[in-house]
Amino acid sequence: MDNQNYTTAFLVDQTPAQVFAAVNNVEAWWIDKIDGQSKQLGDEFSVQFWDVHYSKQKLIEVVPDQKVAWLVTDSRLTFLEDQSEWTGAKIIFDISAKGDKTELRFTQEGLTPQVECYDACSGAWSGYINNSLRDLITTGKGQPTKKAEMQGA
Repeated sequence: MDNQNYTTAFLVDQTPAQVFAAVNNVEAWWIDKIDGQSKQLGDEFSVQFWDVHYSKQKLIEVVPDQKVAWLVTDSRLTFLEDQSEWTGAKIIFDISAKGDKTELRFTQEGLTPQVECYDACSGAWSGYINNSLRDLITTGKGQPTKKAEMQGA
């Protein structure tokens, strides 16, 4: 089972519709300024973290209140030997009712313990998903990376 994709999940009291809305509000939980749109099927957006991470995502599956999937169409992670390691990966948010709660299950296909980015990327995702996105869902306020702080402003 060493080759499992990185996955993390949590339960919240909010509705699937609230969780779905939060997932699609990328600027409120991942990075506060994206280039493009992140709400509808076919939307594309890119993110840039300092000079170490650039990635472009396309929304390839959007099922209201149930699922959002992104395809990484381009990536440049300068701290990796294979800087395009993310290109072609799918990033999936599955949303489902579990009794009176809602479960959010996050998966990045291809992010397995065998790839160079696994430790750094799974750690970063854990913070963004289990802290920032969960907080956005439960309190209305996430902790996205601030673009201004990256530019020293």
